[in-house]
Amino acid sequence: MEEILNLLHDNARLSSEDIAAMTKRSVAEVDEIIAKLEADGIIIKYSAVVNPEKFKANKGKVQAVIEIQVTPEREHGFDAIAERIYRFPQVKTLNLMSGGYDLQVIIEGESLQDVAFFVARKLSTLNGVKSTKTHFVLKTYKENEVIYVDDKKDRREGVTA
Repeated sequence: MEEILNLLHDNARLSSEDIAAMTKRSVAEVDEIIAKLEADGIIIKYSAVVNPEKFKANKGKVQAVIEIQVTPEREHGFDAIAERIYRFPQVKTLNLMSGGYDLQVIIEGESLQDVAFFVARKLSTLNGVKSTKTHFVLKTYKENEVIYVDDKKDRREGVTA
């Protein structure tokens, strides 16, 4: 099961026939294992990884990482406030953190003003939010094991006389 999961993690477009050949299993057995992984909620979604620098519809969009300090709620801890935050469509990622802040949110907006509006009017006004600190993403080099920089460029420095 783990071998099939790793193959799909690396390339979700592999067919059951390809996976069967790679794992020396029958196609029916591979289909059964994949169906179980999906039913158990281990595989949640299949998606394409898109290079944000090259996707024209993404041009001009702004991504920000926001550190949030919150007051956990009695009987719900961080879960209730986390749920209110992750329901916003701007929120791409939400993590509970250890250290100097409690939650880390990665959001996407149409502009710097859009992100500022979201933080000032939506996020910081939630009950339980004590403070926020916003960091704007300038460039993404690697994300989720995918390197976005072009490795084909010649990075040698020129020699001058």
